[in-house]
Amino acid sequence: MHASPKDAAVLITMPHSHYAEKARWALDYLALPYVERPQLPLFHRFATRPHGGTSVPVLVHGGRAWTDSSAILMWADGTAGGDALFPRDDRVRSDVLALEDQFDKVLGPHTRRWGYAQLLGRRDIIASMATRSVPRERARWAPLVMPVFIPLVKRAFDITPETTVRSRDRIDAVFEEVSRRLADGRPYLAGERFSAADLTFAALSAPVLLPPQCPAYPPVPDMPAALRDGVERWRATAAGRFGLAMYARWRWSARQ
Repeated sequence: MHASPKDAAVLITMPHSHYAEKARWALDYLALPYVERPQLPLFHRFATRPHGGTSVPVLVHGGRAWTDSSAILMWADGTAGGDALFPRDDRVRSDVLALEDQFDKVLGPHTRRWGYAQLLGRRDIIASMATRSVPRERARWAPLVMPVFIPLVKRAFDITPETTVRSRDRIDAVFEEVSRRLADGRPYLAGERFSAADLTFAALSAPVLLPPQCPAYPPVPDMPAALRDGVERWRATAAGRFGLAMYARWRWSARQ
């Protein structure tokens, strides 16, 4: 829920970041007022550093800052009254927290690496994603930023043919684990309703599922063939279908 700067939290993002999408989704789902400040890569550090952050997302509200997506989800849940994204039931809450942590530490880094690896030769697509919703006066710097940003991404995320295959395998492993969890017919990953576990899995899978409800990425047909093939393969799994279903049902639906 976007609002005037006077009464809203400020969410600092890069438009294509799936961790930023995780935070953005939580704020929308809980109908919390916020103003998004999308940043061009590299320039984002000028926005995050004053608040103690090194990357995105960073949320600023009431003189305080939260500098990672999990902290933002916890703040959002508490601000909305609790028991929404993180259930109060101890057993279910523990399950939700463990799944969120696993997806943050394993799934998110590997979907990021694999997705970037497929796009390194398509500077035009990366630039399009990175500038989406960025103010025009900042987006105009993209032609100068991309030649620096892309090699930095390759080094920062250790993108090589070998590590890309390793990331594909780790994504497969997480998707297989989620598919096994869903095999008993449960509608959600933990408990009987939508939670931070479901949101985190879907958001951090977005680079390899390309859900149509996720505004950060181009449509599948516009992507390179290798990326399209991977997306179709992961979409065909039980976990992939679940991630797409979470987007279709909950991405633009506020909590009831």
